[in-house]
Amino acid sequence: MKKRFKTLFVMLAAVLAASAQKGMEFDLWPGKAPGNNGDPNDVAKVYVYLPDAKKATGRAVVICPGGAYTVLAMGHEGKDWAQFFNGQGIAAIVLKYRMPHGNRNIPVSDAEEAMRMVRRNATAWHIDRNQVGIMGSSAGGHLASTVATKAKGDAAPNFQILFYPVITMDPSFTHKGSHDNLLGANPGKKLERLYSSDQQVTHTTPRAFIALSDDDDVVLPANGTNYYLECYRHDVPASLYVYPAGGHGWGIQQSFPYYIEMILNLKAWLNSF
Repeated sequence: MKKRFKTLFVMLAAVLAASAQKGMEFDLWPGKAPGNNGDPNDVAKVYVYLPDAKKATGRAVVICPGGAYTVLAMGHEGKDWAQFFNGQGIAAIVLKYRMPHGNRNIPVSDAEEAMRMVRRNATAWHIDRNQVGIMGSSAGGHLASTVATKAKGDAAPNFQILFYPVITMDPSFTHKGSHDNLLGANPGKKLERLYSSDQQVTHTTPRAFIALSDDDDVVLPANGTNYYLECYRHDVPASLYVYPAGGHGWGIQQSFPYYIEMILNLKAWLNSF
């Protein structure tokens, strides 16, 4: 059994490597970006990875790396995912969003503009405007779920993919770093509820894939499981995968103990709709 999984692991790695595409880099805001976080050197960018035209399904996903709203894990939670998605015929748009630095609207405005940008370029990039999703890991999962539950019009995603996401801003089980960096140390209960994505789910929230580890002691699993329960309660199609181990922040690293299972779960979910 172990030998069979090792062979499958090697095959998956070969497929991902073969499907790699060269990315295109763009400034998200060619002119003056809205809002001000006090850091003129913090520029929002997108890195666009398009699949081979013969494999393209028309689907796209905007990827928001994590980093507690203070840094960004642009590799294993961002650009490294492009190979997987391109292999599925899906365009991957990796977002380098600006840090809030006291202005909570900055990351959200960047993520929403990235969604609009994909749809504005849908024809040139061979993308179906009705098949644009959003993905995020950790604090990037909070950003993705915020957009999924709040955005309107061309900024609203058609599906969401969340890895070990920060969901709640409730101090009793939020990730304190993400909470404080986004909202400040003492934002008040009303603002905390407004940015708790589980409390913003409605029947129009897009379908969700949620994956996390049971032993995650950085972002408590209750974040992702509560979000799944709210999706279920509001009749939103959602799939929850809780792996026995792995901790936090594994992204698409092959060192994650359940890397193969995670890749197969995500592939099956993407093929389910």
